[in-house]
Amino acid sequence: MSDFFKNQFLIAMPGMEDEQFANTVSLLCEHNDHGAIGLVINRPLELTLSDMMKQMDLDRGDLDEEVTVYWGGPVQPERGFVIHRAPGEWESCLALEDDLFITTSRDILRAIGEGQGPRDYVVVLGYAGWDEGQLEEEVMRNAWLNTPVNSEIIFHLPARERWQAATRLLGVDVTQLTSTAGHA
Repeated sequence: MSDFFKNQFLIAMPGMEDEQFANTVSLLCEHNDHGAIGLVINRPLELTLSDMMKQMDLDRGDLDEEVTVYWGGPVQPERGFVIHRAPGEWESCLALEDDLFITTSRDILRAIGEGQGPRDYVVVLGYAGWDEGQLEEEVMRNAWLNTPVNSEIIFHLPARERWQAATRLLGVDVTQLTSTAGHA
């Protein structure tokens, strides 16, 4: 199996039967012979980053009180991920593309609180996971569309606009999509 879906947006089709993933956009971080891992980027939680960092006893400095934490998926909801631009010397950092990274170590949150972190970032809790062959099967059943990642959508659009913006990357009018669309 190739890693075809890696570093793609996974866009829920309008007929998505699983309510927790309806109208979601996921950043697919990993796709291999064992399955896939993605981070939902358009489901804000009722938790601010400032409150989360306070619970973690991290300095919040001049952190914007309005920065929201996102629900990344149902698997390990206590596990945090920071999607960001600009590499750093973080303990656990994975490069997805030249300007897109995911860090899971606490040191990036400390740096953000001290004003030393990346300028563009999104924090998510939890992730979405697919077993071997599961994602491919769901794509064939028309549950998902995929498109190359556009970091402007991740970092510069409000959460409520990300799903529609991601579908526009395909040149598709989302109001015309159905769950019976075919695959070439």
